[in-house]
Amino acid sequence: MPNRDSILITGGAGFIGSNLTRAAIERFEEVYVLDNLTYAGNIRNLHSVEDKITFIEGDIREHEIVSEIYEQVEVVVNLAAESHVDRSIKSGIPFLQSNVEGAYVLMELLQEHDVDRFIQMSTDEVYGSIEEGEFSEGDPLDPSSPYSASKASADLFVNACWETYDLPITIVRPTNIYGPRQHPEKLIPKFTLRALSGDRLPLYGDGSNVRQWLYVKDFCNALLQIVDHDTDGIYNVAGPERRSNIEVTKAILERVGASESLIEFVADRAGHDKRYAIDDSKLQEEIGFDPQYGFAAGLDETIEWYRKHRDSYQ
Repeated sequence: MPNRDSILITGGAGFIGSNLTRAAIERFEEVYVLDNLTYAGNIRNLHSVEDKITFIEGDIREHEIVSEIYEQVEVVVNLAAESHVDRSIKSGIPFLQSNVEGAYVLMELLQEHDVDRFIQMSTDEVYGSIEEGEFSEGDPLDPSSPYSASKASADLFVNACWETYDLPITIVRPTNIYGPRQHPEKLIPKFTLRALSGDRLPLYGDGSNVRQWLYVKDFCNALLQIVDHDTDGIYNVAGPERRSNIEVTKAILERVGASESLIEFVADRAGHDKRYAIDDSKLQEEIGFDPQYGFAAGLDETIEWYRKHRDSYQ
């Protein structure tokens, strides 16, 4: 396994990025974080580790900033993205700018710098919905929202750069990730905070949409294992358990001690995919990834974190 000392985490002040930053400082001598501090990126997410990282506020589309950082690092993990489906339905332009143009700028500049490994964050949503069975890495892409279309587009550009220029690129496609520091527009933190306050929980449709759930600490470990193994290509990263949205909602209410009467079924989201399911046997066999958190344990830690930090979201 290669020995590397420096890493750049784009979007490092966001949910996954701030958790990965904390894991990375245990592994790398130098950790650089690049974040534009949009609504989803909050410098408070890096509280307590500021003195252990080099933070740069900036946009991944800014060639000069990216080039300067590339001169300093061996590994790049691109987590900078617009990721909320509801926002993409209202306007897809920010998703095109960040998720496609931004990813391509990062790709293009790889050709000019000696970066050992680049990891592009994608999503299982690029495959679309599947009624039964699981998607594998070779299945066709069939995105159904502006968000997932932007990530699928980025995947194609990244793959093209890999094939054309022989760049050291890995694409990861995870399932739904949850845990501490996630923006409260997402289901688990939103419903946790609302349940703690006794507010209504607006659940799309009948709540039967199914997702695989992966705790953020497990996902960060998967990313670092991929860095260690230094392999090109595409890897699905699956959560160990599937739950419907109504099951997740009831699990939150039970842990908070709130009544299920808080659930309010609302009109379903446009183009709402029914079921996501991916097969990550390739990751297990080639990298040896083994999630350590079941859904119950991960949800317990997540809810406890939001319970302690709820004042930050008032």
